[in-house]
Amino acid sequence: QVQLVESGGGLVQPGGSLRLSCAAAEIRFENYALGWFRQAPGKEREFVAGISRSGRNTEYADSVKGRFTMSRDDAKAMVSLQMNSLEPEDTAVYYCAATRNYNENVYPDGRVYEYWGQGTQVTVSS
Repeated sequence: QVQLVESGGGLVQPGGSLRLSCAAAEIRFENYALGWFRQAPGKEREFVAGISRSGRNTEYADSVKGRFTMSRDDAKAMVSLQMNSLEPEDTAVYYCAATRNYNENVYPDGRVYEYWGQGTQVTVSS
């Protein structure tokens, strides 16, 4: 019922920046908590960042705190992840996710999310 499409991935050198976007086919986008997750080769999917339904609360994985910034634009039904000071360890497929929420919660657990995008590849390499 809700479809998410990520974009903005690509190849970048260490220390560079990328901005990922996720567009949602959902007219009531404001009712969803949103998250970014990533999965590197040979590793489990991990939480990157999350934002509550109003944008008032955000959480970040320790590994990206201070480097990544998540934001949402409900009018455009879009969520973004600004990634700065990228490191090779950030190389992964990045997924956006959404789950219906009526509070101001952020959900680091991927099992909570109802809807997932197809993913976009981010490669950080010299």
